[in-house]
Amino acid sequence: MFFTGHQHAGENLAEVLARRAAEHPAPIQMCDALPSNTVGEFETLLANCLTHARRRFVEVVEDFPAEVRQVLETLRELYRTDARARERALSAEQRLQLHQAESGPRMAELESSLRQQLDEHRVEPNSGLGSAIAYMLKHWAKLTLFLRVPGAPLDNNICERALKKAILHRKNALFYRSLAGARVGDVFMSLIHTAELNGVAPFEYLVALQRHHETVALDPGDWLPWNYEATLADLHSGAPPPS
Repeated sequence: MFFTGHQHAGENLAEVLARRAAEHPAPIQMCDALPSNTVGEFETLLANCLTHARRRFVEVVEDFPAEVRQVLETLRELYRTDARARERALSAEQRLQLHQAESGPRMAELESSLRQQLDEHRVEPNSGLGSAIAYMLKHWAKLTLFLRVPGAPLDNNICERALKKAILHRKNALFYRSLAGARVGDVFMSLIHTAELNGVAPFEYLVALQRHHETVALDPGDWLPWNYEATLADLHSGAPPPS
């Protein structure tokens, strides 16, 4: 879902989660460490993005190649383990067990090494490397949620890629004239991206909604991107829509 306006990310998330069934357990919230991501009254399992932490080390690799190598090589192995979990189609619980067995010891060794560098004053705290280490250690528990909670992702890259849609839309539309126009744009971006995630052609989907707008208004749940084709088929055959 896309939101354009004056609210912070956390405030938008609070509005979404307020509509969530109360009996569900707290969802995983993956984001960077900006405080604005947690503004609002809601309960989540907070995970921070490893890509953002990694980027801080990449930025200083030319000045501290030896010190940065351990971080980058450790994170590389984490992603290789995660890729194997996807290749084997492991369940969330099986993926957790794999990361605990393979990634857990690597991350424990990395944390010990980073703390030792600071404790023994081998790194200037105000340097680029010192800042990168301090950031990673400060957010360590949230950066390693994937070692404790089934299904916790390593990074927020899927959302980072989704944000490109909003950037392109803003570029093509030359910004919005009003908040009402922004809300319309958000609705279309949300529909288009959801259609793409479900392997549905966005243009065909939007055309179908327009052509059957009266039927859509009666029961929107039958016209979501993942089931609208079945609804169309039933409509054309004269059968009642799926419940």
